Amino acid sequence: MSWEAITGVFALLDSVLVALFVVWILTLKRDPTSAIAWSVTVIFLPFLGIFLFLIFGYQNIHRPLGRKIKHKQAYQRKNYSQDSGVEPKKDINRLAKIACGLGMASPTEGNHVHFYISGEQAYAEMLKSISQAKRYIHLEVFILRNDQTGRAFLNQLIEKAKQGVQVRVLYDAIGSIGLRSGLLKDLKNAGGQVVSFLSLFYLWHQFRINLRNHRKILIVDGKVAYTGGMNLGDEYAKVTKKYGRWRDTQLKIEGPAVAELQRLFAEDWNFAAKEDIDSFAEEIPSVGEGNVTIQVAWSGPDQEIKTIREIYLAAIFQANNRLWAATPYLVPDASLLDALCVAARSGCDVRVIVPYKPDKWIPFLAGRYYWGQLMKAGVKIYQYQPGFMHAKVLLIDDWASVGSVNLDCRSLFLNFEVTCFLESHLILRQLEGQFHRDFELSKLVTLSEWSRRPFAIKVLESGLRLLTPIL
Repeated sequence: MSWEAITGVFALLDSVLVALFVVWILTLKRDPTSAIAWSVTVIFLPFLGIFLFLIFGYQNIHRPLGRKIKHKQAYQRKNYSQDSGVEPKKDINRLAKIACGLGMASPTEGNHVHFYISGEQAYAEMLKSISQAKRYIHLEVFILRNDQTGRAFLNQLIEKAKQGVQVRVLYDAIGSIGLRSGLLKDLKNAGGQVVSFLSLFYLWHQFRINLRNHRKILIVDGKVAYTGGMNLGDEYAKVTKKYGRWRDTQLKIEGPAVAELQRLFAEDWNFAAKEDIDSFAEEIPSVGEGNVTIQVAWSGPDQEIKTIREIYLAAIFQANNRLWAATPYLVPDASLLDALCVAARSGCDVRVIVPYKPDKWIPFLAGRYYWGQLMKAGVKIYQYQPGFMHAKVLLIDDWASVGSVNLDCRSLFLNFEVTCFLESHLILRQLEGQFHRDFELSKLVTLSEWSRRPFAIKVLESGLRLLTPIL
């Protein structure tokens, strides 16, 4: 067969496949932006666009995710149809009511909270809590590195397992893809349990790349919990040549809110390991002596309505005085983009801190496409200079969110996430003070500076922003 004939066959095949996939995409995708983006990708990237859609864009509810949804429904019926013993806050604000209407538990009062801004601080406290464990340790993490930090945690867990402490580790299969099996085997041999979330074994059959568990939770004996943006790796605790010092935010919680994080871990663990550990949450004291009100919220592709996204949009639209955010990835969908612009135009002080030097160039460049629209509306964009900004914090008037959620479509639509909504004058003042310090260490981007970037970069950003629905 001649090259002309071969080329013709491939061109015909591509045309047929493109037509079929465009129809499929338009039928499958509810969001017009996502439908247009994937249709354009399939049309203008022969064969590659189809491959990318199958891996990143196809979010049909396959069997494992279907089981996750069914498990969530059964789990919530079991745990929220009865009095859990946790004393909810009586007078809750509008945002908390929305969250409750979407299936979240009521806010709890009496929590102690301390937050850490570096891996050195957080890891020291987390390892200390692990060393003091008497009964059980529950760890859920997106990235568990095979490095000094990862080994330090695993070695501590191995030691506690040998002492008879129940150790359960749930890690994401893709986030922790480089994790060495030897250490995991040592932990299992010591009596610990280790399970991956949506393992890679059926990756090509079930297209699981987007359905990742991005949550970070550590619970020790039901007395203390840690959550926030920190994975377990050296980059969080050391100054690196490439990125400098990573800036993150991690919470240490003591009080009744620990029970909600425990229930979330129990749900994820039951799905991944087929083990019921629901009873642990009921043993957590229902009354605390702290002064922080916390509502734990979670979201994921197993929700029809994405709870955290809905709360963020509601919080942004009702912002009056300030809206300060820190995020490593600012890739907003149309609704989030409009909300931020409306808040700024209404006179609210809207500021967003993003990295100066990104760790992932594609989402950075795609997100930078939107900076012009944001800045024209009055949003101030800062680039953090000393290192990599990895914190996921939202401070709106007298309300804050600290957790694992980035301001991008991947976090708000595709990943399993968790965050804590905080109400406390002391904690809010601390977060406010930290924001001021971060602003001082950041460079304010001007509209004129942004407009002078090279033409080639502008074209690249314009093209990459078509991938917004998967970034």
